[in-house]
Amino acid sequence: MSPPLILAIESSCDETGVALIEGGRRIRANVVATQVPLHAATGGIVPEVAARAHLRWIVPVLDEAWAASGASWDDVAAVAVTYGPGLAGSLLVGINFAKALAWVHDKPLVGVNHLEGHVYAAWLADGDSATAEPLFPLVALVVSGGHTFLVEMRDHLTYRLLGQTVDDAAGEAFDKVGRLLGLGYPGGPAIQRAAEGATRRDAVFPRAWLGDSYDFSFSGLKTAARRIVAAARAAEGVDEAEPLPSQTVAELAWGFQDSVVDVLTTKTIRAAGAVGARSIVLGGGVAANSVLRGRLASEATACDLPFIVPRPALCTDNGAMIGAAGARRFEAGERAGLDLDARPSLPLATK
Repeated sequence: MSPPLILAIESSCDETGVALIEGGRRIRANVVATQVPLHAATGGIVPEVAARAHLRWIVPVLDEAWAASGASWDDVAAVAVTYGPGLAGSLLVGINFAKALAWVHDKPLVGVNHLEGHVYAAWLADGDSATAEPLFPLVALVVSGGHTFLVEMRDHLTYRLLGQTVDDAAGEAFDKVGRLLGLGYPGGPAIQRAAEGATRRDAVFPRAWLGDSYDFSFSGLKTAARRIVAAARAAEGVDEAEPLPSQTVAELAWGFQDSVVDVLTTKTIRAAGAVGARSIVLGGGVAANSVLRGRLASEATACDLPFIVPRPALCTDNGAMIGAAGARRFEAGERAGLDLDARPSLPLATK
């Protein structure tokens, strides 16, 4: 008997994703329509605009996924869909679309936590490639525009929250500081590109360690960044209407990025040691940052721990990760009714 094929739908924020995932691991199709250009002008996501864009793209994305997969409805075991957390309007587009598909084609419906999807992206394999599965117990760090947290997993679908941001998410801080530096939206990739041009690499930004906890805080870092950028403008004799010299921007981008990566990496490695983890998983949009990936890989190797992170395209929001998590929920016997509703503040775990 072939592994179950899951049709998965993701629409929690500004990416419309549809995927077909076999056995919770093999990607038969994974199509994403991004809205980044749509929101660049406003420097952030406008919820109403995002929801309308999902309505525009969700059917064409599904059609493209079917064409890429070579599958049909006869092959599908269940429909999985993100029901939280995220933007209410965006979530409802995907949920109602999934409900209609499940009802019309008489398929079970499975609700998936978006954050769980970011964790389970670590189990995905492209095509027929063989990749090692993460070993339990593990520590997973999820870092995105709206979330930053550490969880312990001792088995599938079981989570214990170790720490989370007490204010702003790391990705949100990247966006805000990117705007301060005149780098545009989204800030994460722009700051990484700018930082690659730094030569001195001596800009120092503060770290919020919060004692011995595994919690994170980035609000103070944003405030410090505003002061540091203002001081750089004064030193360069550049007012706010003018761009800073590119080399100054590069040095400041490097310093900010170094601060975020340092805190994320240090707390993750410390948490892994404390719980006796056998592997470390990294997920979420900020996990596409090559400096964070490299630093965590190096630190994990030094601790003789396997480090698993999806390729960058599977770190940002996509349907494949929802299919990977949805397959586990489906195999566990979970089913959602047609009364499934959006839960914009849905947590993954609690302490």
